[in-house]
Amino acid sequence: MELPILVIIFISFILFIIKPYINSKPNKLPPGPTGLPIIGSLLKLGTKPNQSLAELAKKHGPLMTLQLGSLTTIVVSSAKVAKEILHKHDETFSARIVPVAVAAQPNPEATLAWVNGDHMWKKKRRFLSTQMFNNQRLDLLQELRHQKAEQLVSHIRSQCESGSAVDIGRVAFATTLNLISNTIFSIDMVDTEFKTAHEFKELVWTVMEDAGVPNLSDFFPVLKWLDLQGVRKRIKPAYLRLHEIFEENIEKRIEARAIGMKKKGDFLDILLDQCEDDGSGFGTNIKPLMVDLFIAGSDTSAITTEWAMAELLRKPEELNKVRQEIMEQIGLERAVKESDMDKLPYLQAVVKETMRLHPAVPLLLPHKAQNDIQVLGFNVPKYSQVFVNAWAIGRDPKSWERALEFLPQRFIESNVDYKGRDFEFIPFGAGRRICPGIPLAIRMVNLMLASVIQPFKWKLPDGMAPEELNMEEQFGVSLRKAVPLVAVPSMEEK
Repeated sequence: MELPILVIIFISFILFIIKPYINSKPNKLPPGPTGLPIIGSLLKLGTKPNQSLAELAKKHGPLMTLQLGSLTTIVVSSAKVAKEILHKHDETFSARIVPVAVAAQPNPEATLAWVNGDHMWKKKRRFLSTQMFNNQRLDLLQELRHQKAEQLVSHIRSQCESGSAVDIGRVAFATTLNLISNTIFSIDMVDTEFKTAHEFKELVWTVMEDAGVPNLSDFFPVLKWLDLQGVRKRIKPAYLRLHEIFEENIEKRIEARAIGMKKKGDFLDILLDQCEDDGSGFGTNIKPLMVDLFIAGSDTSAITTEWAMAELLRKPEELNKVRQEIMEQIGLERAVKESDMDKLPYLQAVVKETMRLHPAVPLLLPHKAQNDIQVLGFNVPKYSQVFVNAWAIGRDPKSWERALEFLPQRFIESNVDYKGRDFEFIPFGAGRRICPGIPLAIRMVNLMLASVIQPFKWKLPDGMAPEELNMEEQFGVSLRKAVPLVAVPSMEEK
């Protein structure tokens, strides 16, 4: 992260006058780098904080302190420490630090991802787990997901016929967006040619990038009103547009219900039924919840699918193993279905290995210490921000043999899973703040990946060698490929 010298001088001047944040550090903080006056270690974050924090942890340890402006930040970079924070002291660290960018949206206190773990949060989370993400309801809607996967295959087939390359991230995003929109609204938000996905993708990435970028307004709250980096100015219109889109669909459904039209039985109907319960507490909280669901569901699943295809194209022998498994278990006579996944353990291992190396959310959403507490003999002061570096934990050589290599076979030979019990592998988080949408996310990624591999052979464009494929990351709340993956499909003969 670059800080112009005039901005640093201005910050120094303001803080010198008011001196509210220049206090002596509590004793026995976890070790960490010595920062500069006033700004602390902000310059050490860089443009890829997941990577720079992982490098700092190699020197200072897996429980590390950084002073980021006025904000004391604790960074967790190992499975052992993650278990302390997310399991042993889960309740203490269940609160959130809410970035200024996130607070720019309408009614931010009605979100699920960013509010503290209070009674209303527990009620919403329980509602999602029982009404949207339980296996019975997901099974009822699986035919919708099969239809969306078939549309994806149809689109790629048309690209084959024209000899065109496919932007994997774009078509994966369009598909996940329609999967989510059908689960919630029973409609497609993207046309069958995926031409209308662009606006929604730009809105989502604006939110995910700006909510994740290191922001001076977060590190120096006294300067929040200045919005020195323009983050709030950029992100607010994106939030407002998302709310407009959801408002339109919600109003249409309310009008249909008012004239007695049959309920669709989707998640919006369930939510509206809940809203009719005076004691539900949902009311006007629907739209922020929709934003959470759409952003988390569409962006992260598409990113995981793109990274998976990138890794497979970089290691063609792995792609061949997945295709051979699909051919042996399903063939080409019918489309792959969710019910086939138990027959495809290697495909599932590929998805797990992708999430290990490329967790969609590299730094779990920031936790906040609700009181002073000791962790492994060190003091963590009240109100500290806590980052759990899932990216670093997934690449820790103390937990993973040949940690930087893409080796799906390791998950065939291991019972390690992503459900929050194995702290060396926490792409969805762990503890009470673990992502509630795991069942749907895994279904969607497995289905999409199998669907694009089954009928097609894939190669990189323009004779590009696998080792030439750019695997650079672009940091935000989610971690996408800096250079979109483009690949050329050809039809697999029956």
